[in-house]
Amino acid sequence: MDYMQHALLLARVALGHASPNPAVGAVIVKKGVIVGEGYTQPPGSDHAEIVALHQAGKEATGATMYVTLEPCCFFGRTPPCTKAIIDAGIAEVHFPMIDPNPLVCGRGASELEAAGIKTFLGAHKEEAEEINEAYTKFITTGLPFVTAKFAMSLDGKIATKTGDSKWISGEDSRRYVHCLRHRMDAIMVGVNTIIADDPHLSARAGKGGGWAEKQPIRVVADSKARTPQTARIFQMPGKTLIAVATEVKPSRAKALAQAGAEVLRLPAKEGLVDLGDLLRALGERGVTSLLVEGGATLFSSLFEQGLVDKVLVFVAPIIIGGGEAKSPVEGEGVDKIAQAMALSRVKVERFGNDVLISGYASGMGVPVENE
Repeated sequence: MDYMQHALLLARVALGHASPNPAVGAVIVKKGVIVGEGYTQPPGSDHAEIVALHQAGKEATGATMYVTLEPCCFFGRTPPCTKAIIDAGIAEVHFPMIDPNPLVCGRGASELEAAGIKTFLGAHKEEAEEINEAYTKFITTGLPFVTAKFAMSLDGKIATKTGDSKWISGEDSRRYVHCLRHRMDAIMVGVNTIIADDPHLSARAGKGGGWAEKQPIRVVADSKARTPQTARIFQMPGKTLIAVATEVKPSRAKALAQAGAEVLRLPAKEGLVDLGDLLRALGERGVTSLLVEGGATLFSSLFEQGLVDKVLVFVAPIIIGGGEAKSPVEGEGVDKIAQAMALSRVKVERFGNDVLISGYASGMGVPVENE
């Protein structure tokens, strides 16, 4: 059995619950038998290693631990995991990646080794890094990891010429998006999407289920405070944040606050809310991951400013046509194909009849060589 792979599956369970902590899974093995396992609990509760150690009890003595991130070695909201591992008598610890947190970053492994515990680094490194890509960016920059997601037809349209877009993607794709939303700290759209589609911007719980208990923060980039007070985002559980330009009339901002939003005033950049400032403000609120779902103007600004980290595109096997039908990304665009954004580490998956293409973004005009 691949024990690290099992630990990585546990880590994925923690996504959506652990933030701003990393999502970690841990497995304790003794004489070929799993005696303890666990994953990161919500902030302020036990880390994965502690859950696994509690389950293992006395069987932890002389056992091997497989954990998806270097164990922490400092007092935060909870005591250091390294001390608990040492006190439990663990003989070996395997982990695929060093914790990028400057308070750890190799110190956890050194502390274990100093106590006579053998450490092994490297197995399943790429998968472990992907699970905690948002944590890594946040802990090293203070900014959220930004994922741009949209669905389009084979001919690159996100709606018909009349604006109809329900539904381009299939049921399997939409179900996966709700899982994705659940894992995110926040979802963002532009105000035009709110006006045109009146979305819920919320996550559902499982197949055919109601709204999930944990909801991401809903963020609207709304420079002129045009969000209707009747919008459905105000009727959903959880928090709504609307970013407006500083010059917006106080009466408009007050109306949005009365509707239930936290109104964030930010400087304008070329007439629009400065998205760099908005991301910094979200980071200050502990948002580690941000899913952007449109619209075309917001996407173009994010791509042109190099603020997107990852791209998810669902392609449905339909043809919409029409010169006036909407495209996913607008703005100036590039003059030459060589200047187009190229994705790296591209993956292709199937969801029913749809195809999901995902990859990591470079800046516009920064070509990425094929791997």
